[in-house]
Amino acid sequence: MSCNILAIETSCDDTCASIISDGVILSNIISSQKIHAQYGGVVPELSAREHLSSLPCVVQRSLEEAHVDFANLSAVAFTYGPGLHGSLLVGATYAKSLSFALNIPLIAVNHLCGHVFAGCITRGLKFPFLCLLVSGGNTMIVKVSSFSEIDILCQTVDDALGEAYDKIAKIMGLEYPGGKIIDSLAKKGDEFMFKFPTVKISDDKMSFSGLKTAFRLFIEKNSQTNAAFIENNINNICASIQHHLLNTVVKKLVFWIKETGITTLTIGGGVASNMGLREMLSDIAADMRLEFIVPKQEYCVDNAAMIAFCAYEKYKHGFFVDYDHATDPKLKI
Repeated sequence: MSCNILAIETSCDDTCASIISDGVILSNIISSQKIHAQYGGVVPELSAREHLSSLPCVVQRSLEEAHVDFANLSAVAFTYGPGLHGSLLVGATYAKSLSFALNIPLIAVNHLCGHVFAGCITRGLKFPFLCLLVSGGNTMIVKVSSFSEIDILCQTVDDALGEAYDKIAKIMGLEYPGGKIIDSLAKKGDEFMFKFPTVKISDDKMSFSGLKTAFRLFIEKNSQTNAAFIENNINNICASIQHHLLNTVVKKLVFWIKETGITTLTIGGGVASNMGLREMLSDIAADMRLEFIVPKQEYCVDNAAMIAFCAYEKYKHGFFVDYDHATDPKLKI
């Protein structure tokens, strides 16, 4: 009999469900919440309400696409952190209720671990490897020695890379979320047109808050003498600031590649879908003769397939949890 696991991901503003069968992803449904765009950021209370409304339909669609019935499920998994408290509770409560009703095991998965292993979904596990995890809430470089042994080598001390992208986009008056817009406009600009200050910090840390402030002052100064400065230079501005943001991260990554001697590299998180980052890392991997594992675009954003992949590994080793297993909004990797 096949091992079919239903995985649920509701850590932020995407309602997701996936079915994995004997290690193969059969479905990966993502329902994005559009309501937050008008507020310029995710509103936690609205996010929880949207999950509550959408989750049953998303789960049903996932089952139908995988051609699996509730009766054929071997276990149910859920994201227990980090994330928004209310959103996590919706997914956890649904998973626990389903586990109880069907009398099947319950599996809790760390959202960050999901991103770390996203590239392994189609390539399989190969240890050790380095992962650059870049999202709206986290930016870090981790060394992965086994499925249960993950060490943080470097991380941001303030804003995450995705958060910096969105704040910089807001300064320019771009829509939320701004990361994709900046990435798109950057392709048409000159990345060396404008210069920005570099933060000098230890090898195990990154920082973006100072750059955000410097960028705001840069825009204000130039807009005082030219009201149409942003409009007339938008492509070059986006190309220049993106180059600086990505170069900040990549310099740290190159240091740790040399320091550890590890030759397998992957990326994870929402910003991992950034084409500028992918191209930069591809060039570095070629120059340093690294194996570069790139997740599918659908596995970079918040999704349940990455949760399902981790859940299957836990299922094989009997790592189940009880119904009193708590969610943890501030969970670390």
